Amino acid sequence: MPREAFDGVQYLGREKLLSFEEIALTARAFAELGVNKIRLTGGEPLLRRDLPALVELLARIPGIDDIAMTTNASLLPRHARALRAAGLDRLTVSLDTTNPEVFAAMTDSKYSVADVFAGIEAAEAAGFESIKINVVVQRGVNDHTLVETAEHFRGSPHILRFIEFMDVGTANDWALGQVVSGAEIVAMLAERWPLEPTDPNYTGEVAKRYRYTDGGGEIGVITSVSRPFCGECSRVRLSAEGSIYTCLFACGGTDLRSAIRGGATVDELRARIAETWRNRRDRYSELRSRRTVPLRKVEMSFIGG
Repeated sequence: MPREAFDGVQYLGREKLLSFEEIALTARAFAELGVNKIRLTGGEPLLRRDLPALVELLARIPGIDDIAMTTNASLLPRHARALRAAGLDRLTVSLDTTNPEVFAAMTDSKYSVADVFAGIEAAEAAGFESIKINVVVQRGVNDHTLVETAEHFRGSPHILRFIEFMDVGTANDWALGQVVSGAEIVAMLAERWPLEPTDPNYTGEVAKRYRYTDGGGEIGVITSVSRPFCGECSRVRLSAEGSIYTCLFACGGTDLRSAIRGGATVDELRARIAETWRNRRDRYSELRSRRTVPLRKVEMSFIGG
């Protein structure tokens, strides 16, 4: 969230947030509908107290065989081992640049690039072998540091994923001119190290994969703006206060908290989730260029990436 957004902000009371048990109940309903992957995101998920306890609950759910988390890595030295022991399978670290000055300007945070590197090292020591590094690319902000960032991780087991700057929510002052397309990103890197496309890991994978021809590893590019993939999207997001959103660019969600606290069974939750999914009409990325009036979309800090 932008620093100015904290002025006078009203935080939700603890009673309005789903408990870990309520999150696990919802996850069980999703698992019975065929979902097998869960990602914990935010905001910064490690600000949630006792997060390894939630991971442990989720890891016990039949059908859930992959639990991941996206984090800024600053708190990983404190929590990486406990998360791994609880059953967290994979980590994604948000790091838009390895340049210390550009990082400081972009994050406006007390944490530094060195702190992120320390978090990655702590995760490695805890047993997380291949970590994905998310790099959101903005023209005129960090695009000139892409080669530098790629060079840092080349030859490691970690995979950089370059993400086109998206108009998520309304707080990031997005403009189309700030978008560096996936094709430009690949061309920029290929000028330094030749790249070749490689097959997706699974149907509907959002990142287009490339590998260095010299064996230096691989990268991914997520092109939500220049080459939308709405028709292949299979993601749904559960907010901390119990609503589900079927699109990152959604204007509203479907309340599950009321049903849960009204005594809904897993079967009843499953039916509500299934109905929401069947009725979704999300095509925001495909329709973006046709919009003449900006939509009031939910903020990314509210429903995660």
